[in-house]
Amino acid sequence: MSQLVNVRIENKIAYLAMNRPEKRNALSVGMANELLEALLASDQNEKVNVIILSGEGNAFSAGGDLETLSQLNDSHEIMKYMKQAMDVIETIRKLDKYVISAVHGFAAGAGFSIALAADFIVASPEARFISSFTNVGIIPDLGMIKALTERLPSGLVKEWVSSGKSVSAKEAYERGLVNRLVEGDLLTEAANYAQFIVDGPPLANRFVKQLVNHADELTNETNRLQETAIQTLLLQTGDNKEGIRAFFDKRRPVFKGK
Repeated sequence: MSQLVNVRIENKIAYLAMNRPEKRNALSVGMANELLEALLASDQNEKVNVIILSGEGNAFSAGGDLETLSQLNDSHEIMKYMKQAMDVIETIRKLDKYVISAVHGFAAGAGFSIALAADFIVASPEARFISSFTNVGIIPDLGMIKALTERLPSGLVKEWVSSGKSVSAKEAYERGLVNRLVEGDLLTEAANYAQFIVDGPPLANRFVKQLVNHADELTNETNRLQETAIQTLLLQTGDNKEGIRAFFDKRRPVFKGK
């Protein structure tokens, strides 16, 4: 039986590839479960500094598995499927380590939501981002509306969602959804992009991710208190001492996450 998520670890990068190419990596229950396991295992692996999430075949992910959805007959079954899918989104956001979505082909529906949940998006020029929910008479889920509204004008979000528009990688980049457009081999270029994370301070990056992800939930006072507490901790770490030594030695620091 083939794996629904392929995993490879190399040079401090965990490569996770959704592996249902014959279904354009539609999110089945099985794939959602394997993806959760792979994400959590990579986050706990001390040899991993960053996770790159991609899709096998000719698409990142076509979204929810319509065959599965068409067979759900009651609220209990639907809610169970939705929870499993939402767990993927929430896990990506809650991981200590950064996640990069490497997108080629289509990122549609739930696939678009998964790409948006990552901390960064690297995309091939031919990639397309589609909120396809209204095409089948439903609304976006898995946090898509909030994720888009945090980054785009509300009128544009309504247009993209209600029209089911196919957004090019170029437009997504110009709107700030995509961090980098890359030519050539997508995973190689995503790994090149990830080097600032691979070489960076793991502890500091962990706190940056969580502070940014929760910034809208904190008052200014609470944010300042958290920053002060975290900075007090980080100023006592080996990575901070190494960073200071490297500055005076005029060399690149070698961070160890301690």
